[in-house]
Amino acid sequence: KRKFASSEAYKKIWTKEGSPLLVFSKRLCDRLSENLGSEFSVKIGMRYSQPSIQSALDFFKGEQISKILVLPMYPQFADSSSTTCIELVKTLGATSEVENIKAFYRERAFISSYAKVITENLLEKKVDHYLFSYHGLPERQIQRLHPKHCFQSKNCCDQISAANENCYRAQCVETTRLLAQSLGLKNGQFSFSFQSRLGRTKWIEPYTDIVIPNLAKAGIKKLAVICPSFVSDCLETLEEIGIRAKDDFENAGGAELYLIPCLNDHPEWVKSLAELIRAKMIN
Repeated sequence: KRKFASSEAYKKIWTKEGSPLLVFSKRLCDRLSENLGSEFSVKIGMRYSQPSIQSALDFFKGEQISKILVLPMYPQFADSSSTTCIELVKTLGATSEVENIKAFYRERAFISSYAKVITENLLEKKVDHYLFSYHGLPERQIQRLHPKHCFQSKNCCDQISAANENCYRAQCVETTRLLAQSLGLKNGQFSFSFQSRLGRTKWIEPYTDIVIPNLAKAGIKKLAVICPSFVSDCLETLEEIGIRAKDDFENAGGAELYLIPCLNDHPEWVKSLAELIRAKMIN
């Protein structure tokens, strides 16, 4: 059933150039190449599609690249996303020295760029509430990494510590705090939630598809939704939030849902990411 539902959803967001995720990823790759110059070579490696990670490694091998920086495009760390990319590079036998960036959820390059995109897209718009919606994960995936600490209290994700530094939910909470701080938001003006859950197992809460209509029922008329676990717009942002969640919000009494675009190939993101890459590669 899922493949048919996904097919219908993709039809709603497909562009003349193809999948938005691939289109924006290619644009970012091109802009980064221009910014970094001939000293660096930038390639896309899709985990489950084309162009593949293998094709990128083959290119680097042919060009006799001496050092590779693997940057999974997931700001917050999770074994099911970041680790699988990093491990696949190892499995495929990269012949160069390899360095990895496991997460960048609180890097200045990420936070300042996202804050600028949010601000630019809300100019002269009245916003009653800001919702930061992240891709969800089954609770058991996080508990597997932190069996003694996860979900032991309601506040266990409120601060990053040695006990939860690799906790996906805690990193999402920290991203929310930093972005709210950058935007000058006060408590009560913003909240966070998790989307895209599947199956019957328990996923991390609160759930976006429940939070959004509840905000409308509570009197929120103008809602801005930001999706900071995605750096490029895709099915989960454009269709799940921009179409389905928007309909749910309006049907529950809301007036307007503003979906903030992802970073995509925004000039500030390209510039800041290039600086981060240079710093990591030089060190």
